[in-house]
Amino acid sequence: MRNLLLSTVLTMGATMAQATEYLNIFTWDGYVQPDEVAAVNDILASEGYDIEVRVLDTLAEGPEQMFDVIRSGDVDVSFLTLNYINMEGFPFSNLLQPIDTSSPRLSNAEALLPELSAIPMGMSDAGPLYLPFGGGSYGIWANDDVVAEHPTSVADLLKPEWKGQISLTSGQVQPNVALALMSMGQSPFAVQDASGDRKKMAALQKADGELQQTMNALHDQVGFFWSAGPEFRGDLAFVASYGPGAAAHVASGGNWSIVNFDEGNTVWLDTINFSKKLKGKKLEAAEIFANYFIGKDVQERIVNGLGMVAATTQVDANPMLDDNPEFFAEELFWPPYTKLANNVMNMLSKRASEAGS
Repeated sequence: MRNLLLSTVLTMGATMAQATEYLNIFTWDGYVQPDEVAAVNDILASEGYDIEVRVLDTLAEGPEQMFDVIRSGDVDVSFLTLNYINMEGFPFSNLLQPIDTSSPRLSNAEALLPELSAIPMGMSDAGPLYLPFGGGSYGIWANDDVVAEHPTSVADLLKPEWKGQISLTSGQVQPNVALALMSMGQSPFAVQDASGDRKKMAALQKADGELQQTMNALHDQVGFFWSAGPEFRGDLAFVASYGPGAAAHVASGGNWSIVNFDEGNTVWLDTINFSKKLKGKKLEAAEIFANYFIGKDVQERIVNGLGMVAATTQVDANPMLDDNPEFFAEELFWPPYTKLANNVMNMLSKRASEAGS
C-alpha cells in the first residue's frame, strides 16, 4: 500500500510538473533577449500564471517563411513586419486576432506613438492586428576600413570595383528590387505601383528589360547573401541591413556606418502580433509579454543597442525620429505588396540568381 501511495504521489507530481504551458515567441534575430524572457517569466509566476515564455529556435526571415511557420500552429506571439499583415497572397490577417489596447495588462500601450498605432495596412474591422515594436530603414552600411568615400547614389554600387564585395538579403527579395529600382532613378515601389497597370507591369518584368538587367547586375555584385541576419565580414565593402545587426556590430567595435544615398532609404516597422488561437490565461500572458516589450526598458535597448526607432514616447531619446520627424514618410514606407507584384519580384530575383550561376 505504501509503495502504491508513493507511486501515486510521484505520478501526480510529474503530471503537475508537466502542466506548465509555453507561450511560443517567433521573432527576428536580436529582438528578444534571455534576460527579458526571464523578467517576463518572473512577472507571470508572481501573478499566478502557470505559463512560461519560450522563444522558438527558428528565426524570422521573410514573408513566405514567416507565413509557413505561423500557419503551422506552433506560434503564439510573432514579430511581423507591418506590411506583411495584409499582404496579398500571404493571409497573415486570417491567423491573427485584434489586440485590445485598453486591456489592463497593456498599460504601456498608452505611450505608443499615435502615428504608428493605427496604420491602415495593419488594421482589421475589429481593431489593430498589431502593436508597434520598433522600426528602421533598409540601408547599405559601408565598411569604413575598406571604403574611403561613401557613394552618393545607389547606382554607384554597380561599379566594377565593388564586384563581390556587397552583401544583400536572400530572405526577402522586395528590398533588393527596391535598390535596383532606386539605382534606375525610379520609385523603390514601382513594381507595386504598377500592379493595376498591365502594360507597365509587362514592361517591368521583361526578361530583357531594364529592371531585369539591373537586377542581374546587382546580383552579380553580391559576394554573400544572408538570410536571418547580416554578417559584417571584413572582406565585404557594403552590407545591407535593417539596422539592428549593424548597430550591434558597431557597438562591439566594428567600423561600419550607414550610407546616406541621395535616393534615401526605404523604411519599415516591426510589430507584435497575437495568434488567433490565443484565449483565456494564455492570451493574458501574451498581453503581459507584449506590454513588457513596448515598455521603456526594452524600447531603450532597441534604440541604444539595435539602432532602431522606438515605438514609444517613454524613451529618453529617439535619435532617428528626433533628427527626421518625416522618417516614416509614406512614399518610403514598405507597402503591403500585391500577389502580382510579389510574383514579379520573385521572378526577377530568380532570373538574376540564375544569370549569375
